[in-house]
Amino acid sequence: MPSTEINNLNISYQVAGEGDVVILLHGWGGEAASFQPVFKWLSQTHKVYALDLPGFGNSQIPPTPWDSSDYAQFVTAFLEKFDISKAHLIGHSFGGRISIILSAEHPEKVDKLILVDSAGLKPKRPAKYYLRVGLAKAGKWIRRCGTSGEQLANALSERLGSKDYQDAGEMRATLVKVVNQDLRSLLPRISASTLLIWGEHDKDTPVWFGKVMEREIPDAGLVVLKEAGHFSYLDQFPQFCRIVASFLKIANA
Repeated sequence: MPSTEINNLNISYQVAGEGDVVILLHGWGGEAASFQPVFKWLSQTHKVYALDLPGFGNSQIPPTPWDSSDYAQFVTAFLEKFDISKAHLIGHSFGGRISIILSAEHPEKVDKLILVDSAGLKPKRPAKYYLRVGLAKAGKWIRRCGTSGEQLANALSERLGSKDYQDAGEMRATLVKVVNQDLRSLLPRISASTLLIWGEHDKDTPVWFGKVMEREIPDAGLVVLKEAGHFSYLDQFPQFCRIVASFLKIANA
């Protein structure tokens, strides 16, 4: 994979094809390769960039914890680096967060927007979440009790944290900042024509997220894919391609 320097970070990416530009933004814990089937298909008709976002894949970890706005600024810098004046955005999950911010704050840079099982709204919290929050706060005090306190606090975090949190390692502080951002207020500011694609069985970003986005983004339409989960674009790939082809007006797709 080629690499470039953006904001003093070494960034890996894939690029292929010719035509209008499409930027693929992966979900949390993913990388450019997460979009490989989509990348290969779209590069037949478009110039497609798939990024390893900072902290994922082969790209460097940011020097300080970032939130989604920092990632949106990074993507803006990437567009400028490659003289891309306008692009279609396809964002999955966490990549959807970034796409929402970029579309709302830099509408001149976004042609069409496709959000796939996108994050960005505050979920309804189960009781276990509040237990984790309480124990996390208690952990700050427990850690002051020397080595044994540190070990106990770490054990509680590992046991009660989400899988993303457990797997995040050096990116944990970034994950906390990202998930605590509610982007709902930005939705009415999105002027790009928007396609929302959701898996009917998505438990990470449930379908009601898509329904809210369809209602609050001025020019948006929601398609729910049957028998698909959070990775709906992989679970129902042929159907995903047909829907995207129609939205992007790809002939003979």
